[in-house]
Amino acid sequence: MKIDYRVMEALEMLERERGIPVDTILAALANALVSAYKRTPGAAEEARVTIEPDSGEIIVYAQELDDDGNVIEEWEDTSTDFGRIAASTAKQVIAQQLREAKREQVFDAYEGREGDLVTGMVQQHDNRYTILDLGNAEAMMPGSERIPYERLERGARAKALIIEVRRETKGPQIVVSRSHPDLVRRLLELAVPELLDGTVKIRSIAREAGHRTKIAVVSNDPNVDPKGACVGARGSRVRNVVNELRGEKVDVVQWREDTAQFIAEALGPAKVRDVQVDEEEKSAVVIVSEHQLSLAIGREGQNARLATRLTGYRIDIQSDSRSPRPSRDRGRGPVTAGGR
Repeated sequence: MKIDYRVMEALEMLERERGIPVDTILAALANALVSAYKRTPGAAEEARVTIEPDSGEIIVYAQELDDDGNVIEEWEDTSTDFGRIAASTAKQVIAQQLREAKREQVFDAYEGREGDLVTGMVQQHDNRYTILDLGNAEAMMPGSERIPYERLERGARAKALIIEVRRETKGPQIVVSRSHPDLVRRLLELAVPELLDGTVKIRSIAREAGHRTKIAVVSNDPNVDPKGACVGARGSRVRNVVNELRGEKVDVVQWREDTAQFIAEALGPAKVRDVQVDEEEKSAVVIVSEHQLSLAIGREGQNARLATRLTGYRIDIQSDSRSPRPSRDRGRGPVTAGGR
C-alpha cells in the first residue's frame, strides 16, 4: 500500500516553502497510523508502521511482546482497506504539522522582542482583555494593561508595547500593553529622530496611564535643545504621541544634573521659587507662591506624584506664605508616589 503520489508531492512542497522536513511529517504520520491501526477490528495490541520516503509505501507490522516489553514475534498486517485510513490520517497530520510550523514561526518572529512597539487591529474587546490582530499573529492585552476607560472599537488600529512572549501548547502567547510607561518612550522615538540617533536621550519616565505622563530628556549636543526637539514645532511631535494615547497629557521635562533644578523642572508647569534638597533622605522641600500651590500639587496630587517618580525624590510642596524657613513638619505633607 502506498501514499498517493499527490500527497508526497504536497509534502515536498511543504518542505520547500515552509521548511518542514518530509521526514518529520512522515515520522508523525507513522505514529498516527499506529494509533489508527490499533483502533481497527482484530488489530494486535502492539504495532509499528514504516513509510518508505521515496516510494511512499506503507507497511504495518503487528507485534507480540513479552512481559518485559521485548518483541518476540512480528508479522506484516497491512489490510487492504488501510489505504483509506492512511489517506484520511495523512490529511490530519499534515494540517497539524502546518499549525505547529506556523506557531513556531510566530514564536521565532516575536521571541526576545519584549519592549518593541507593534501595531494591530482590534479584533475583540471586552472587560477581560483585548485581542489585536498583528497580521501574522494575535496579541492579547489583559485588562490590567489597558489604558483606564479607553474604549477600543473593533476594527480600529492601535499601537501597543510587547511585554511578554511565552510558548504555550496552543501556540505562542504575545502579551502587550498600552498602560506601560515605555509605550510613551517608543511612541516618542517614532516622532523624534534625535532620540533614535542618540542626540537626545530619555533619562526617566513617570506615567499615570490615561491621564498624564512626564518624560525627562537630556541632549548630548549643546546645540540641540532636548525639550524643543521632543515637543517639535508648535508641539507637532509630542502631539502625535498624545493623539495615539487618545488625549493623555505628555509633559516633556529637561533633565538637569543639579537635583534642585531638575525637581523644579519636574514640577512644571508650576513656577518654583526655591528647592532645598536633602541628599541623604532623598527628599526635597519646594517653595512656591500661594497662587502656584494648587498647580504644583496638581489635581488630587497628580503633578507632585509624577514629579516624585520622575526625580526619585520625595517632595514636600509649601507656599511662601508660610514660614520662610522650610520644614517638613509644616505646610502640606510630603507627596510621594510609587508605581512603574
